[in-house]
Amino acid sequence: MKLYINKSVCAFLLTSIVILFLGCKGSKNSRGELVGVYLDKLRENKTPYGMVLIPGGTFIMGQSDEDITFSQTAQNRQVTIAPFYMDDTEISNSEYRQFVYWVRDSILITDYLGDDTYFLPSDNSSQKFIDWSKVYKRSPWRSSDQAAQEKISNMYYQGEDRIFGRNELNVSLMKYQYEWFDLQAAVKGRNDASKKRADFIMRDTMLIYPDTTVWLADFSYAANEPLVIGYFSHPSYEEYPVVGVTWKQAQAFNSWRTQLFNNNAIKDNRPSRLNYELPTEAEWEYAARGGRIGTQFPWGGPTARNARGCLMANFKPGRGNYTDDGGAYTLPVYSFIPNDYGLYNMAGNVAEWTKSAYNESAYSFVHDMNPTYTYNAKDSDHESMKRKVIRGGSWKDIGFFLQNGTRQYEYQDTAKSYIGFRSVTRYLGVENR
Repeated sequence: MKLYINKSVCAFLLTSIVILFLGCKGSKNSRGELVGVYLDKLRENKTPYGMVLIPGGTFIMGQSDEDITFSQTAQNRQVTIAPFYMDDTEISNSEYRQFVYWVRDSILITDYLGDDTYFLPSDNSSQKFIDWSKVYKRSPWRSSDQAAQEKISNMYYQGEDRIFGRNELNVSLMKYQYEWFDLQAAVKGRNDASKKRADFIMRDTMLIYPDTTVWLADFSYAANEPLVIGYFSHPSYEEYPVVGVTWKQAQAFNSWRTQLFNNNAIKDNRPSRLNYELPTEAEWEYAARGGRIGTQFPWGGPTARNARGCLMANFKPGRGNYTDDGGAYTLPVYSFIPNDYGLYNMAGNVAEWTKSAYNESAYSFVHDMNPTYTYNAKDSDHESMKRKVIRGGSWKDIGFFLQNGTRQYEYQDTAKSYIGFRSVTRYLGVENR
C-alpha cells in the first residue's frame, strides 16, 4: 500500500474545508433580502503558538549603508507589507525532530508494523489514516512484544552498516511525500481550456533527516566531528537552531506543519489556518527591522555592540574571535535580546532561508505591495535558477552580513551548517500599526 503522508495544500481546498465545516448565520429568515452569510469562527485571529504578529506597514527596503558593491542588488525602494505571523525564533532541533518522528512513526506503522489497531476505522481498505492519539498513548517503539520489536528492527541499520551492534535508525528511510497547488502556474494557465486542476498540483518526495555531515563538509581541516555526531541527536542541543536542512526540506516541513494543525483543527471544531510558509525576502527584512526606519541592524544601532560594549548577536567578531559573543558555534534560539517585534536572532546565529528566488535585479521589477520574486526550480533547471535568498548572517559571518538589507543566496538543494529557517503564516484580516 502506498502511503500518501500529506494531502494537497492549496487555497481552494482550505476554503472548501472551511465552508463545509464551519457554521454560519444570516442565511435564514432573510425575507428575501441580501443579508450575507457570516462565518463566525473566521473572525477568531489567535496568535499561533510560538509566533508573534507582525503588523502591516510600509518601509524602505534595501541597504542601509553606502556599500557600493551591493548598490545594484539591493536598491532602496518603498514597499508595503500585509500583516502576518512569524516564528519568534529559528526552528529548533526539538521542533524539527517532531517532524522527523512523525515521518518515522508513519512509516513504521504503515509499512512495517502490520498492526491495524493504530489506524482509524475505515470502510476503504485502500486508504488508511493513523490514529495519532493511540500512537501517543502507546508508542510502538516501547512495545514489549517480541514480534513487534522484530518488525521495528527493520527500520534500523542492518549487517555491516551497524556499529557495535547498536540499534540506530536508518535515516535513508525517512522520506516524506507532500503535495501543493502551484497558484502561479494556475494563473498563467487559467484561460487554457486544455488544462485541468491536476496540471497544477505539484508533488515531491524528500529525505527529511538533516544532513549532519555539513559540520565537516563546510570547512576544511576543522575538528567538528563531535557536532556531526551530536548536534541534532543529543539533548544538550535541543533548543539550538536546526541546520543541515535544504530549502526544499524547509518547504516540506511547512507543508507538514500546515496539515498537522489543520487536521487537528477540523477534529476539534476549530478554524483552519492558511499555509505555513517561508517568509518572502521583503517580509523577512520588514520583520527584522522591527518597525525602525533606516537602521542597519535589528536592534537599531549602527554597530554590533550596545552602549556598554556587549555584542548583540552571534557572529564572527574581528578576525575570528568566535567566542567573544558567548559561543563558538550556534547558540540557543532564545539567546540575546529580541527586536521590537519580539523576534530573536534576526541577525546572526544562523542565516535563514526565505521563499524568494535570488535575482540580482529583482528589486527593480517586483511589485511595491508584498513584493517577491519566486521560481519553482526543477532538478533539470540550470543552477542559477535554483538560487534562493538567505538573510540575517550567521555565527561564521562577519558583521556586514548581519545588516537588515544585506542579501545572500544559496542553492535550494544544498544544506549548510550555518543556514536554518523560521516560518510565517498569514493574518486573516487587517492589522496595521
